[in-house]
Amino acid sequence: MNYISNTINKTFKNKYHKDTLKIAINMAWPAIIESFFIAFAGLIDSLMVSSLGSASVAAVGLTTQPKLLGLALFFALNVSISALVARRRGEQRKNSANEIMLTAVLFIIVSAIILSICFVTLAGPIISLCGSTAETHDGAVAYFRIIMGGMIFNCIQMGVNAAQRGAGNTKITMRTNVTSNTINIILNYLFINGHLGFPALGIQGAALATVSGTVVGCIMSIISVTKKDSFLSIPYIINKKIKPASKAFIDLIKVGYSVFFEQVLMRIGFMLTAIMAANQGTDAMAAHQVGMNIMSLSFAFGDGLQATAVALIGRSLGEKKPELAKEYGRTCRLIGAFIAVFLVAVYFFGAKGLYRLFFTEEHIIAIGINIMHVIIFVVIFQICQVIYMGCLRGAGDTLYTAIASMISVTFIRTIVSYLCGYALGGGIIGIWLGVLADQMSRFIFATIRFKQGKWINIKI
Repeated sequence: MNYISNTINKTFKNKYHKDTLKIAINMAWPAIIESFFIAFAGLIDSLMVSSLGSASVAAVGLTTQPKLLGLALFFALNVSISALVARRRGEQRKNSANEIMLTAVLFIIVSAIILSICFVTLAGPIISLCGSTAETHDGAVAYFRIIMGGMIFNCIQMGVNAAQRGAGNTKITMRTNVTSNTINIILNYLFINGHLGFPALGIQGAALATVSGTVVGCIMSIISVTKKDSFLSIPYIINKKIKPASKAFIDLIKVGYSVFFEQVLMRIGFMLTAIMAANQGTDAMAAHQVGMNIMSLSFAFGDGLQATAVALIGRSLGEKKPELAKEYGRTCRLIGAFIAVFLVAVYFFGAKGLYRLFFTEEHIIAIGINIMHVIIFVVIFQICQVIYMGCLRGAGDTLYTAIASMISVTFIRTIVSYLCGYALGGGIIGIWLGVLADQMSRFIFATIRFKQGKWINIKI
């Protein structure tokens, strides 16, 4: 017994060191709080909208995947920005890091304007394609138009924050997003049902609250890069006469093109799942949407650790320290595993209570409890795969992550959801088994690639 204990302790000490654990935790906690608060605000959104009825919850749920599809380009760009800025930070190339940020933000502004016009114009057909019914269509279209009409503020905020995370400034991005989402929650209270003299705007009020929060977040993000002595700095850009560069744009494309296709294919897979869920009926779709929001809380922990892994791994590889990069990846995964165990316990014992916050109808709560039983297993694989995928993206191994995600989300998730939900008659729970299969697949792909170690040799 002592031999086994000593072997475990020795193995643990060889793989994890106190200093790296401390650095990872110090950088991770603001990123985790930031991601958690974004997900929490989304949950509060759904909770407040649920006061309007299950049809309104379902209507908001219908807009989720097309909205994320519209943001796919910017999610891909954010990965590029974080990975490149982190690598340049490790290489001590401040000029190049600021050049990358400037080039990216200008591209974001132009792209966001074009896409915003397209999505607002085509909102009706897009929502119909997502499986809307007469009960949910008009509300979903109104919500979608407002959200996508104000997407430029969200996109600029995400781009600047991605650069700050790459530079290791996770506390700055935490403050920005916590403030933005706090405003969102407050305005939700005022706008949705009409409090303190404000008009009751219903589902449109929820959308206006979200956009208002992103406007404030955008302003705060821009202010964060106005300090002269910071690594990312507008005064530094002006002083050094740094301009947008084709080389920086090409670097962003090299890292991000595969992530973009990954995002698009993933969103198609997610959208197909959402359409299948919508076809189960309004009540099942409402329960599904709340389940997705609850699952986003667990994703938030993984996402925060992923942002930490991207920054630390990118910096370590820039400093020519590949073994340290591996250790940071393992350390972030270890932290994630502990969080996953905690969340499993919360979701297992709190399933019924969580759904009672949203619904009074017992049949919807019963559907939700069954969904939560699947989420318990999803969480374990989800957090670890998100962290490992982040490690690979931070090193520039984006083609592999794109292929892995495409296979898992677009094909495995869709096929298993259809088989279990329709062919085998599992309904909404069968669709969630497809979600579980997807997370397991991505976990296997990411774990194998991380342990192979080929990603440490990629140049970006």
